[in-house]
Amino acid sequence: MNILLLGSGGRECAISWKLSQSPKCKQLFIAPGNAGTQQYGSNIAIGINDFPALKAFCLQHKIDILFPGSEEPLVNGVFDFFKNDPELKHIIIPGPSKVGAQLEGSKAFSKKLMARHGIPTAAYAEFDAQNFEEGLTYLERHSLPIVLKADGLAAGKGVIITSDREEAKTVFTDMIRNAQFGAAGATVVVEQFLQGVELSVFAFTDGTNYVLLPEAKDYKRIGEGDTGPNTGGMGAISPVPFAKGAFMEKVVSRIVEPTVNALREESLQYQGFIFFGLINVAGDPYVIEYNCRMGDPETEVVMPRLENDLVELVLQMGEQRLNEVHIRHREGAAATVMLVSQGYPGDYAKGKVVTGTEQVADSILFHAGTIQRDAEVLTSGGRVMAITSVAPTLKEALAQSYRNATLVQFEGKHYRNDIGYEFPDA
Repeated sequence: MNILLLGSGGRECAISWKLSQSPKCKQLFIAPGNAGTQQYGSNIAIGINDFPALKAFCLQHKIDILFPGSEEPLVNGVFDFFKNDPELKHIIIPGPSKVGAQLEGSKAFSKKLMARHGIPTAAYAEFDAQNFEEGLTYLERHSLPIVLKADGLAAGKGVIITSDREEAKTVFTDMIRNAQFGAAGATVVVEQFLQGVELSVFAFTDGTNYVLLPEAKDYKRIGEGDTGPNTGGMGAISPVPFAKGAFMEKVVSRIVEPTVNALREESLQYQGFIFFGLINVAGDPYVIEYNCRMGDPETEVVMPRLENDLVELVLQMGEQRLNEVHIRHREGAAATVMLVSQGYPGDYAKGKVVTGTEQVADSILFHAGTIQRDAEVLTSGGRVMAITSVAPTLKEALAQSYRNATLVQFEGKHYRNDIGYEFPDA
């Protein structure tokens, strides 16, 4: 199979790594890719939202699978563009239609879907410029802490949690009136705060059937002890120690199956990944958010634990045969530590030389924000590199990743030293 993967982050590097291992993968192209993905395929200088250029490339190189790594092309309708074109409609795409992708593309859309189908989530209200003053009044009466979410895509940074009512009103105003997140924040969802431990669960669906991939937990805050502003993710672990037995039975019966059924019942064209951002509240799971693709950096721990052939899974999805699939998990634990640029998630410098990668042993380096320039690897993003290790225990996997985190160098390098801190004995 000839495969074109869309994206340039750590998630896409991990997916490239996994796809390239399949005997069914004849040629792998990554658009635009990064300095790490070129180890597994050929980087192509095409933007992920340049659909006409993607079409031309797919026809020229006889692409069989178009694999959207990130949510952006899905929310912008890449599935519809391909399936509505007679020359492209045969290409398999593990991703939903534009309307289906609103599961991630609009917080308000997903909240309404959960309400219609009785899927447990936090109580909420939504506001925009039309009912702005009503929103300020609502915040005055809301219990603390207050959760504010930009309705649209904001690169994982559009969620603010605060116990300061005045700060909540400032953030609310900045989103709606001052376009802090552009069009993504034109509508703001205000949510009840849920106290608990978060985790990520991943289903892969063909529209009727589904399988569950290894679960994970990521660490969003920049600072240790989960302090400071949200980032795209500072690290991840898999498995999650409490994600088993009765708790996972509740996840499946109350959330996963009702969601897959809801998408089908509402005739939403949906195949590919459903990312369930969940929280464990005293043993009961609630949905914090949905995503229509794999998570980042969760993919960097999920793919090393997934023993199934990923290309074969995509083909089985395309043939609606996921009911025949048994997902196999690698034993032990995986841990990812993300190296980030100084200043991230705020302003940061680019073009810093990355060294020491050749010294890394017993870990996988998944490049995130890097580019190759001549013989050098340079930083090009806030999140620069994910260091993933697999070991018999989480403690051992983390030790391997942290040992190698000291070896990779670039000016201003920063990382959290407490990934997996809630599970010291795992």
